[in-house]
This record gives sequence, structure tokens and C-alpha cells, in this order.
Amino acid sequence: MSKLWGGRFTKGTNKLVEEYTASIGFDKLLAEEDVQGSLAHVTMLGKCGILPLEDVETIKDGLNKVLHKVRAGEIVFSVADEDIHMNIEKNLIEEIGPVGGKLHTGRSRNDQVATDMHLYLRNRVVELVALLHELQESLIGQAKDNVETIVPGYTHLQRAQPILFAHHLLAYVSMFRRDAERLMDSYKRINVLPLGAGALAGTTFPIDRHFVAEQLGFDSVYENSLDAVSDRDFIVEFLANAALVMTHLSRLSEELVLWSSTEFSFVELDDAFCTGSSIMPQKKNPDVPELVRGKTGRVYGNLIGLLTVLKSLPLAYNKDMQEDKEGMFDTVATLTGALQLFAPMISTMKVNKVRMREAVNTDFSNATDIADFLVGKGLPFRQAHEVIGKTVLYCINEGKFLLDLTLEEFNQFSPLFDEQIYAVLQPEAVVNARNVYGGTASVQVIAATQRAEAALNDTSEWIAQHVNTIG
Repeated sequence: MSKLWGGRFTKGTNKLVEEYTASIGFDKLLAEEDVQGSLAHVTMLGKCGILPLEDVETIKDGLNKVLHKVRAGEIVFSVADEDIHMNIEKNLIEEIGPVGGKLHTGRSRNDQVATDMHLYLRNRVVELVALLHELQESLIGQAKDNVETIVPGYTHLQRAQPILFAHHLLAYVSMFRRDAERLMDSYKRINVLPLGAGALAGTTFPIDRHFVAEQLGFDSVYENSLDAVSDRDFIVEFLANAALVMTHLSRLSEELVLWSSTEFSFVELDDAFCTGSSIMPQKKNPDVPELVRGKTGRVYGNLIGLLTVLKSLPLAYNKDMQEDKEGMFDTVATLTGALQLFAPMISTMKVNKVRMREAVNTDFSNATDIADFLVGKGLPFRQAHEVIGKTVLYCINEGKFLLDLTLEEFNQFSPLFDEQIYAVLQPEAVVNARNVYGGTASVQVIAATQRAEAALNDTSEWIAQHVNTIG
């Protein structure tokens, strides 16, 4: 069969051009969405009297047979047919004959491909929100198991103040909750129907776009036909949201790599999520978090790549926009794979509570509380700060830690010290002194855990409402 659009041309397409411009190598991932959109479109053509109902039923029957073959892996996609739309239509015509050529009435590949991507991306967003939900559950589970586990908190990767390990984990719960919220919010901009915009100006046929939207579960239709076929904001927004998720996964990955090292020994990742060395048999490498950290760059690249493609395009559709899909598909695959691994990796992670406590007992992360103690005795904070600086320097020179000092040694630096200082410096006291909303005190962390679980319930309801948008 010749090109479905070949009537205008007197020569066949150069083979190199055909290969270079074809998109079927990647947009075949839109096969199901393409058929779903076509089923809704042809149903509308029948409702509006644009096609005879017998033709509509023949086409729908043929499309369902093609969809079955797609799902069974029986379709051989051809570069000669350029893209997923032409491949599906050619298979349809082979299935039911020339009547299949009526399917494209009242639409263009421009609004068709945009519809496919809206259908594809909205389902992926729901799946990713569900995976973020699972990851948050894993983190909350570890937090609940470590609500009394104290660990050094860091700034500049230097020990700063002791915190609950649960408090540290809940920081990531907050990050991933924002990520889920951004994806959920983007759904309303994804769930808009472009079909009916035609190539750029609409169509002369009396179509019913809102009927198609209702069939496909879209909340609304594009107001402007030019915007409908040229808009890729929804993909850019998805890529930006995905980049932020990967940023947070990468930050957590870095900490897992550090924490699982011999130098820290704070956690041990399950063997199922690590690999060994081909030459050093003692090694247990945290390859999953390392690779997630590395793959973050490709997600950033996909975002920048699409922004660059779009930045100088005039309205409406241009062939440049074929470059909108590979980065989207790659980002979906990269992010999905990372999230699928992270939840079970976190839930099976072993926490070395003894090592964490040893680290807290052998640093000066309780020094700030001495300053606060002296301020409570009436000493201005800046003077208290200087006193503690000299006290810490003395400890370093003497090979001691703050709790090792006698009261006489404390009094060398200020007569305001008394026996209460030893209670103040206990790690539990230091942690629980931060009893403010969002702080690391155990009562605050327990309350934060409960709030996080309540937020997860809200996310669960959203997922349940959107997971079956398409029947």
C-alpha cells in the first residue's frame, strides 16, 4: 500500500528520509491510547451523523481486533508507515477494508497525537502517585520503628545537633508528599482533550468534542484549536515534576550510600538491593541508590531538551514536536523503575541503632544546648557562644567530650555552670528540648508521623478516584 497521504506526491520518499523522520520506533508505546482515542472518535462520528452507523460498527469492530493484536504482540510496526497513527490505520484497513479509511474523518494526526499523549500521561501520573504513596509508607514505617533512635544531624556534612532518625526520614516523607501533590495538581492540565482541533483550525464537520471528552474521561476540552495542537506544557510540567522527584530520590540515595559505608555504618541495605565486586569478594555495593543518583541527570536532560525544542516554534504544529515523546517515555521509565525499587529497599533496610548512638556520644553536637543553658542563666548569647567555643577547644586538646568534663573543668569557662548541665547534655534531653511544631522532640515526631499517615489517606482517595478514568 502506498502512503496514506501520498496523493499529492509524484515520487516515493527517500529511504533515508523515511527512516530519519519515522517515529514508530518509539511512539508505538502509544498504540493502546491511539486505538482508545479512535474508538471514541468514530463513536462520535456516528452519533453526529457524519458516518453511517453500520460503518461505525464495522470500524469499531476492526479497531477492537487491532487492539487485541496490539496487546497480544501480533502487530508488526513498519517504518514505512511512519508513526503509530498510520500503522494502526493501515492495520485497520487490512482488517476491514476501505471503510477503515473513513476513521480519519474530522481529525488530523496533529490533534490525534496530542490526544494520545494526554491519555498516556494521565495514566502514568496516577501510577507514579501510587508509587510515591508506597515509598512514603515505607519511610513512615521505618520512622515509627525509630522514634527513639537518636542520630547526629548534619549541616555542611559536619555533625551539628542530635536528632531522631525518624525525624530525618520524615523530612523525605514531606518532600515526596509535595512531589505527589504536584503530580496530582498537574493532572487537571493533562486531562484536557485536544481532539477536534484538526490540523490547527478545527474541522468543517459538525463534531461533538464534549461527547468525545466524556467518553474518554476528560474533564474539559481545549478552548483554542491552535493551542490544542501546539501545547506541550503538560509534558514540560510533568518532566519538571519528575526532575524534582529524582532530585529528592538522589538526595536520599546519597545519604544511603554514605550511611551504608563502613565509615558511617548507620544502615545496611538488604542483599537483594546490592551487588558485589568481581575482584574484591568482601564488597557489598549500594548500586541501586548509586544508579538512581546517576539517572537523575538524564531526567534533567529530558526536561531541558523539550524546553529547547519548544522555545522558538511558531504556531501551530511543527515536525520538531516529534521530539516531545522519547524524553517523556524515558522519564516515565526511569522514574517508575526508581520508585519501584526504592519502597522495598527502604522497608527492608536495617538500622544500626547502636552505631548511631555511639556517633552521638562521641561528638559535640550537644554544644548548642550548653549555650542555651547559659543564656537561661542570664548570659548574653554571643558571650555564651564564645564560652562554649573555648570549652569545645579545651575538650579537643584534652581528648574529651563535653559529658566527660568535671564541673570544675566547666567552671574554668563560666561560674554559671552547675550540676544541671549533665542532664541538659544528655542526647535525649537535647532532642526533646526541641519541642516545637516541626521539631525533633519525640512528641512532635510522633504527631508528625500521624499527620503524614493522614495525608497518605487523602492521597489514597485521589488514586482510587482516578485510577479507572478510562473504562
